[in-house]
Amino acid sequence: MHIVCPHCTTSYAIKLATLGDAGRNVRCSRCKEVWLARPEDAVEEAALAAPVMAAASQSAGSDSVADEWERMAQQEAEETPVVDSPSISAEMPSQDEDWPSVASEDAQAHAPAAAKRRFRMPRLPRIRFLPQVGALPATCAAMAALIIALVVWRNDVVRLLPQTALFYKTVGLDVNLRGLAFRDIKVTHETVDGKPVLVIEGMIVGQTRKAVELPRLRFSVRDDHGAEIYAWNAVLEQTVLKPGEQAMFKSRLASPPPEGRNIDVRFFNKRDIAGGHA
Repeated sequence: MHIVCPHCTTSYAIKLATLGDAGRNVRCSRCKEVWLARPEDAVEEAALAAPVMAAASQSAGSDSVADEWERMAQQEAEETPVVDSPSISAEMPSQDEDWPSVASEDAQAHAPAAAKRRFRMPRLPRIRFLPQVGALPATCAAMAALIIALVVWRNDVVRLLPQTALFYKTVGLDVNLRGLAFRDIKVTHETVDGKPVLVIEGMIVGQTRKAVELPRLRFSVRDDHGAEIYAWNAVLEQTVLKPGEQAMFKSRLASPPPEGRNIDVRFFNKRDIAGGHA
């Protein structure tokens, strides 16, 4: 069944059950006219077609009724919205409220397609995960220079950051904070007055560009298990080693322990003082 707007004659498909027995106030979505739609005012689709065909025959003149009806039907489909079930208010709304309007069938049919045509995915910004090709050689060169500096000046690094000494030891690099090193250490045996004498001699070289104070030397005899059996200290005649100089040392131990297997030579340090070794 259809109801027709009394102002603009726009027809709307509707179910009679929605009107009720007394009818309901509805509003035309085309001309905004408000009227009371009653069940007895509803007409069938065939009854609506007759006036349209009559008007088409009068305006067309010599044209055929079928062609005029097809033209009118196309115009009606384009201009006249038709829905299966319009929104109807049970009571007259106030001026401040919105009227329920009858939606267009063509609008509803094409609305999803139009929405699909308008919807576009937002363009995401491009993120560069890799550096530029030109910057890669410069980055590699900077990393190589940093590694070389950490190796060459490792003594200064450990002096500033003592906790890095373990890292250098792990990778097999020696760290010499004193700037002194032993060279050409020799251990020989002599006999003096029928007693064996152990002779340890060698050379101390500087590894810095400034004068370095020479500390005392500490010698120790160790057994097969590495345990210290006997130790003694020696003071060098030369107290300061200038750049480019070398200092010779030589020490003797009479009647060395028979269980001794190895000789350690090192500089006297703070741990020896804490341990009570003068």
